[in-house]
Amino acid sequence: MTLSRFRVFATNHTDALAAILCAVLVAFGWLALYANWIGLALLILAAAYVIGGYDSARAGVTTLVQEQELDVDLLMIVAALGAAGLGVWRQEYFLIIDGAVLILIFAISGALEGYAMQRTDRSIRGLMSLTPDTARLLQPNGQTQEVPIAQLQVGDTILVRPGELIPTDAHISEGYSTLNQAAITGESIPVEKTIGDEVFAGTLNGNGALKLTLHQPPESSLIQRVIRLVEQAKTETPPSQQFIERFERGYARVVVIVGILLAVLPPLLGNWNWETTIYRALIFLVVASPCALMAAIMPTLLSGIANGAKQGILFKNGAQLEQIGRIKAIAFDKTGTLTTGQPDVDQVIPAPGYSECQVLQVAAKLEAYSEHPIGQAIVTAAQTQLEEQLSSPDTVLTKLDTPTTIQAFPGQGILGWLDRQPTAVGQWQFVQAYNSACPPTLQARSEQLQQAGKTVVWVAQADQILGLIAIADRVRPEATGTITHLKTLGLVPIMLTGDNQATADSVAATVGIDRVYANLLPEDKLSLIRQLQQQYGAVAMVGDGINDAPALAQASVGIAMGVAGSDVALETADIVLMSDRLERIAAAVQLGKRSQRIVKQNIVFALSFIAVLIVANFVGGINLPLGVIGHEGSTVLVTLSGLRLLR
Repeated sequence: MTLSRFRVFATNHTDALAAILCAVLVAFGWLALYANWIGLALLILAAAYVIGGYDSARAGVTTLVQEQELDVDLLMIVAALGAAGLGVWRQEYFLIIDGAVLILIFAISGALEGYAMQRTDRSIRGLMSLTPDTARLLQPNGQTQEVPIAQLQVGDTILVRPGELIPTDAHISEGYSTLNQAAITGESIPVEKTIGDEVFAGTLNGNGALKLTLHQPPESSLIQRVIRLVEQAKTETPPSQQFIERFERGYARVVVIVGILLAVLPPLLGNWNWETTIYRALIFLVVASPCALMAAIMPTLLSGIANGAKQGILFKNGAQLEQIGRIKAIAFDKTGTLTTGQPDVDQVIPAPGYSECQVLQVAAKLEAYSEHPIGQAIVTAAQTQLEEQLSSPDTVLTKLDTPTTIQAFPGQGILGWLDRQPTAVGQWQFVQAYNSACPPTLQARSEQLQQAGKTVVWVAQADQILGLIAIADRVRPEATGTITHLKTLGLVPIMLTGDNQATADSVAATVGIDRVYANLLPEDKLSLIRQLQQQYGAVAMVGDGINDAPALAQASVGIAMGVAGSDVALETADIVLMSDRLERIAAAVQLGKRSQRIVKQNIVFALSFIAVLIVANFVGGINLPLGVIGHEGSTVLVTLSGLRLLR
């Protein structure tokens, strides 16, 4: 690593470096004590105290001065320094190690919090990188000029070339194209756009050049609103976190106050001398320090994270492993999550007298000259069908000439001559103009398919309708089983999608989801997640697109698809399914529930052991080494208990 890269790493990972260096110093300090190099050991351990405890000490003092509150950070410093002071006073130097280990645990916790904050910054930067920094502004003389997006004004006209990202929300003033806007609106199939239609920043232009006129300032675009929503949702502290913070401060306040009282009252009210009283008070601070309590949680969660990683489930922090075990409802995006996000041939329905093979092969001959995603899906299906026919010796292949005089009609269909006959593929209104009336049964079937949210492509040749092809976004094969499994775990599945209601209802019926919300913008998904949280409490959200980012950030647990997911969704989510296997969601929920049980068991054990040590300190008269052994022993036992989650 070069010096410049090391400086950047050190700047962005100060907490992690402090924790690592503290761990190294504690280890060397222990070795020096073991070798009876007392002076060197004290010097090394003093450095470990300063490096590992600086941030916690500063946080504790700041909270005490500014908010007049005692927190666990301050308690840790008092307990650690008490152990160190008592160790030096009684020349029991291994007591200093106890305080150093306590500081090390808090240093690791601080490093994890720092990582979470950096992840939030990366998610915002990822959103901002989705739109270009400049746009081609059309001048009155017809020339274009590259200008920063921020300089654009309402009424300006910009040029977007084929294959480029739309720089800001606008209306099309000239041109026609298909736009892939699944990441923004959730629509599964690229949408055809022409004069007067609105386009969104961050969507991908297809094969047509567009002139766009701004109808609102760039900062009001949909993608900018998404950025602001993510920032707001990520900074909101959930109620569970607020409760934990209040508990920590209450615990610290009680322990510190009781420790002070124990150091002062016995000589005044009883027959203890000051040395005995201070000795007992310091033992109290050591045995009451939250080492075992903290070990009750972190080793368990880290073990669960490691277990999840083996199954292709990436937990970005331990809190979310615990949180997913508490969820009562789980919301799913549709496109790219429950479905593959790619248009596919769903059905081929031939007219009487024709076969599925004829319909598909005729359509594919023409669509091979089209760049439209639906046309590409038809070509792919025809190629697959042809490969299957080649592997079957009993199949008679359909032989067709190469089409000629190909002409595409944007938004309608494609026309050409095939086998010396005029052939049309496209919408019914387009095909009807070149052919006779449609068979009634086929027309009725077309209406049923459209009501189910499928796109219908008609195929005709000469004056005959050959049949129709239904195009749909393919449902993931594991989706139905996943929804069923989640229901058995007591969860309520819900669909939130930007796609139309008919398509959403069709997919929901296929996978077994009863509650569906469609035609949603990103802010609508965010609002619904908040409503669901009020109704159910903890709610998870599963998504893959940019439009899911605010909802993923707001949800109690955000789950992103690792392969199909956008960079923003991956950065914003708390859990990533690395192989896009939906069934791993149920595994993650079960892992979370198991971690909850183990954490609760460990907390009860840790608090019970602390209580026993406190009572033994004042009733049984244990000495400090025995108190430290009991304290550290309980920490080890709780840690080993947490490691059970590795299985």
